[in-house]
Amino acid sequence: MKSSRLLSIAFLVAVVGCGKTLPELDGISTEAWKSDHSACHAVRQTMISALETQRHKLTSLSEMEVVKLLGRPDQNELYKRNEKFYHYLVEGGPGCTDHKTRRLTIRFNAVGLSKEAIIE
Repeated sequence: MKSSRLLSIAFLVAVVGCGKTLPELDGISTEAWKSDHSACHAVRQTMISALETQRHKLTSLSEMEVVKLLGRPDQNELYKRNEKFYHYLVEGGPGCTDHKTRRLTIRFNAVGLSKEAIIE
């Protein structure tokens, strides 16, 4: 009985310790990104070119990993067959004085993994 407990604990430690690390986004300050909610302060706008070249790093991440990396989305959308879309505004969104609305959209499949990231 003790050996099965030890085996269970060892398995749990191995599973928790083997989590994948979040990707590094060069030229993008994730803290500055998170603080510019709805892109009203034009901080995210300065990161568009770096984001366009590295958006492939956002695919195959789980919803929680994307939230850890980029913060909560400005908008989200539930689609048919449990697909989800997270929208991060990159240029002044609704409520900003300069309303342009350009956004990063991340599509998640029914399992909760990102399938694509595009800038619209």
